[in-house]
Amino acid sequence: MHTFRVWGPQASKLEVLVGGRKYPLNRDADDWWSGDVQAAGPGTDYRFVIDDGNPIPDPRSQWQPHGVNGPSRLVNHAAFSWTDKHWRARPLGSSLIYELHIGTFTPKGTFLSAIEKLDYLVDLGVTHIEIMPIGEFSGDW
Repeated sequence: MHTFRVWGPQASKLEVLVGGRKYPLNRDADDWWSGDVQAAGPGTDYRFVIDDGNPIPDPRSQWQPHGVNGPSRLVNHAAFSWTDKHWRARPLGSSLIYELHIGTFTPKGTFLSAIEKLDYLVDLGVTHIEIMPIGEFSGDW
């Protein structure tokens, strides 16, 4: 089960579309709409439907595997097993921070291609990487 929640101050009706079926959401006093869907869980694709219009992706989606206009997908962040609880970064006062834009750092513009260049950054003296904000948009990068 998953609880869907979205802000829709202009909507008079809001539903979530899961597996070809629409589930109604309930409005609260602050114009947030929410509802529980038993059929939804990690890996489920969904879209919102406002006032019987065309299905749209979640504006707060954490995963858009089919692009910005496709369905959103639920993610279970707790499923990842972290193994670095004892790791500590160097003090920021003695650091060299590199702001890295994944889409323009390498010709491929992917996380995997950026990983291949980490030794290059180390050779430059970089001690920390700040990944620039990642946001979905229509286009290649």
